[in-house]
Amino acid sequence: MGKYFNIALAVFAATGSFLFGYDAGVMTEVIQSPNFLAFFATIPTSPIIGAINSVFSGGAVFGSLMGGLTMDRFGRRTTVQIGAFICLIGAILQSAAQNLAMILVGRVFAGWAVGLMSMSVPVYQSECAHPKIRGLIVGLTQQMIGVGFTVSTWIGYGSAQAAASSSLQWRFPLAFQAVPCIILLVGLLGFPESPRQLIEKDRDDEAMGVLRKLHYDGTNDDWILSEYNEIKATIAAEKAITAPGWKPMFTVPQWRTRLIHATLVQVFTQLTGINVIGYYQTIMYNALGITGNRNLLVTGIYNIVGPLAILVFIIFLVDRVGRRKPLLFGTIGITIALICEAAINSQNTDGTRRGLSGAGVFFLFCVNVIFSLSWGPVSWVYMSEVMPMPIRAKGSAFATGIGNWLVSTFFAQVSPIALGTIVWKYYFVFVAFNILVTLPTVYFVFKETKQTSLEEIDLLFGERALGTLPAELDFKGTSETLQQVYKEKVSDA
Repeated sequence: MGKYFNIALAVFAATGSFLFGYDAGVMTEVIQSPNFLAFFATIPTSPIIGAINSVFSGGAVFGSLMGGLTMDRFGRRTTVQIGAFICLIGAILQSAAQNLAMILVGRVFAGWAVGLMSMSVPVYQSECAHPKIRGLIVGLTQQMIGVGFTVSTWIGYGSAQAAASSSLQWRFPLAFQAVPCIILLVGLLGFPESPRQLIEKDRDDEAMGVLRKLHYDGTNDDWILSEYNEIKATIAAEKAITAPGWKPMFTVPQWRTRLIHATLVQVFTQLTGINVIGYYQTIMYNALGITGNRNLLVTGIYNIVGPLAILVFIIFLVDRVGRRKPLLFGTIGITIALICEAAINSQNTDGTRRGLSGAGVFFLFCVNVIFSLSWGPVSWVYMSEVMPMPIRAKGSAFATGIGNWLVSTFFAQVSPIALGTIVWKYYFVFVAFNILVTLPTVYFVFKETKQTSLEEIDLLFGERALGTLPAELDFKGTSETLQQVYKEKVSDA
């Protein structure tokens, strides 16, 4: 099995990320449906639309934080399945909605589910991945988010062809969420738990079996034994000298630093403005004079471009160029594209200058492509890599819940109002943050983690575990690199 089973597990688990993308993207088309707007007596730039999107993000905050508990108690795989079940309930409520309350409650459930899956899927993938292809494996998270956005767009576009009097325009796209939920619930039963989670729960024989199933190629018995011993040694050391609960990740200096890294990479991803464009691009196209079915068609093309760029990046680049360089490139490129977008909109306020409207669409597409070659996949990879095993579940929960979803909740609520009032000036909120905060932080603070085992990444942050290992800890079977770096750390202390 080996590599192909590893990739199959990652792709299947990423169905949870597909749900993330689909649920986040489906409202982009739904809020353009004349029947939906008439049924709920609203308009695309109203606070009601902002509330529908913000309660989704708010539910995701809760789901992400809950995942910190369920991943440790029930495991990574089961947490993804719990998310799929909750999402199924949300899909039923939304598609059967008879009033605004049902839509809002359904969106809360959908957000709750997506929050659970958005933090558990990358951790599950990362803990099962071989170090040399971990960027590819975890990068599938963003790839499938993009695919989910794309599918939601084209299902929405097809449903929009129904008669204006038909609620099929919006009920069918919302009901389709149930399909990947069922696939996840049933299909994940055929895949194992993370080997690191099994070792954490003292299920060592199962963990060794899973490692062989994930990585054995017929010749690498020594590497698998070394990987097993390295994981076991690190977890044993950390369990011996740490306390359970949420407090240690805030009070232990090394872990606090790593938590900050993971949280910041999620915050900075939101401050690229990509989700604002994803949620409200139909409003942006309206401002450029692109309306009706043409608006949905352009949205559909936009959502295809991102996954194609991500696919190229995770296959050919992420495990070669690393993490920091793409983040620096992405920050600079997105900032330039947003400045150009603002300048074009300022000269085309009524959307009647077709040449400028085309240029406006081009630069929104540029943001999408640049994001897909940088922050999109790298943010999930970096977050899952920098967390040490004892706080990986809770740390990822905090980073995703607070760094991603809480920030997303804010922008989901204020963006339709801002786009309707200050219009093109809104882009400069993201431009200023990228220049003043994101760029210097990535350049001076972020670490390079490519092709390094999760246990060796401990050493990039100064020390292993809480700064020491028990004197009796046996290093037999651990990598020479890990042994040498640890010895250097001890001799320098």
